[in-house]
Amino acid sequence: MGQNNQGQPQYQTMPTGGTFPGAASGGMFPGAGAGAGMGTPSAAPSIPGMLPLEQSYIENILRLNRGKLATVYATFENNTEWNAKIFKGIIEAAGRDHLILSDPQTGQRILLPMIYLDYVTFDEEIEYEYPFGGGQGLSQYSPR
Repeated sequence: MGQNNQGQPQYQTMPTGGTFPGAASGGMFPGAGAGAGMGTPSAAPSIPGMLPLEQSYIENILRLNRGKLATVYATFENNTEWNAKIFKGIIEAAGRDHLILSDPQTGQRILLPMIYLDYVTFDEEIEYEYPFGGGQGLSQYSPR
């Protein structure tokens, strides 16, 4: 970013027309979604123990850990009864905008919109590496 002759800042603009790389992924920012200008998932750089850029989303990490007991911390702004709540349950499913937990003691299912999710904790190692290329194993993440 430079300045024009009048000392005003000049901003770079994005080209108009066409689509941004990754726009079909539904990502929030241009180029931040699937592919992000890197072509197909097989063309993405591989970093051991890390999800490829186009797969490193919370819902994908939660899907990899389906069946595990998780503690989910959520905040509900402008709620007079409770502003924050903690849910503990087995991860049943995760989508782009929701998480489904089941309480192992009561069997109750909880559908939690992702917009309320603050963070998730696990009492065990979590799966993080997304399996690509026919049977590639999953790695486990455990801070040590």
